Amino acid sequence: QVRLVESGGGLVQAGGSLRLSCAASGRTFSSSAMGWFRQAPGKEREFVAVINWSSGATTYADSVKGRFTISRGNAENTVYLQMNSLKPEDTAVYYCAVRFPGIRSVAARDYPYWGQGTQVTVSS
Repeated sequence: QVRLVESGGGLVQAGGSLRLSCAASGRTFSSSAMGWFRQAPGKEREFVAVINWSSGATTYADSVKGRFTISRGNAENTVYLQMNSLKPEDTAVYYCAVRFPGIRSVAARDYPYWGQGTQVTVSS
């Protein structure tokens, strides 16, 4: 059974940085795509970034391009989201998700497995 556990959220001032982690377990992830999504209060869940596990190819939402970086650990089944130059509008619950095979979809409906989420709050 696939399990995803996010960590690293918190409160940060605008312009600051945070690094989120997503620890995955339950099967082999070499043929997967692992993504980050976020959901702010009263808004729909939106795509942030995704990485193909085997190739390392990435896709980003325009709103985070140049500020956020998604990466994967070499030895462990962990995906990271490095978030720099944070803005108040980045405030949301951030979710890790995974799909098989490793097609880098930006649609939340294409991901069957989700973590519980971690809160990121950016103060102005």
